[in-house]
Amino acid sequence: LSMTIRRLRLGLNIDHVATVRNARGGAHPDPLRAALLSKSAGVDSITAHLREDRRHIRDADVAALRNDVGLPLNLEMAPTSEMVAIATKHSPHAVCLVPENREEITTEGGLEVAGLQDRLRPMVKELLAAGSRVSLFIEADIAQLKAAAALGVPVVEFHTGRYCEAKGASRSLELERIRSSAKEAALLGLECHAGHGLAFDNVKPIAAIPEIVELNIGHFLIGEAVFIGLKEAISEMRRLMDEAIAVS
Repeated sequence: LSMTIRRLRLGLNIDHVATVRNARGGAHPDPLRAALLSKSAGVDSITAHLREDRRHIRDADVAALRNDVGLPLNLEMAPTSEMVAIATKHSPHAVCLVPENREEITTEGGLEVAGLQDRLRPMVKELLAAGSRVSLFIEADIAQLKAAAALGVPVVEFHTGRYCEAKGASRSLELERIRSSAKEAALLGLECHAGHGLAFDNVKPIAAIPEIVELNIGHFLIGEAVFIGLKEAISEMRRLMDEAIAVS
């Protein structure tokens, strides 16, 4: 009797290769080179966040990652008319709409979809018409899920930051919140992704959630690459994800 084990996709966010490059203002290290290396290490897609202030990924990076890697590009961006124009120009495989505050160091939470439906609806429609799968980066929350489903997006990505930062019983509560929201997402017909703050020591419980089909991980893997190499960091994350699925 053969069993089909689901394969959880791994997307690598390479923003912080660009952060290191931009610290000197030159061309090294090149995010495109990191993406190509990641492809050979077995990642399924590349994620890049084009911020309004261009603090890491630049417009030229988006074009190169879209055209020269041979992997799906997941373009993270704020829901603004400037970003929608860039996304419709390049037509990446996927567009993930995220909240963005000018002073934040990293994305601090999920998009408040329930309060932004009127603003988001025409953007979602335009992005879908341009051929990109649209994802909304949200908290694991039923109201946000229902709002996302009402907008007609095919995908939601759960913000796992609160889970990663929590300890003990609080972490268990956060994990249960994500688990129950993933079940609700499936009932609503939404494909379910997750990301933010995931690392070797916390990824397995998230990877084991059966409704989650993709994890997007960046900062930790790029940081770990300094010590053990990018291929090795990706391979270890892949191993942990596969282990979690095998026992779930």
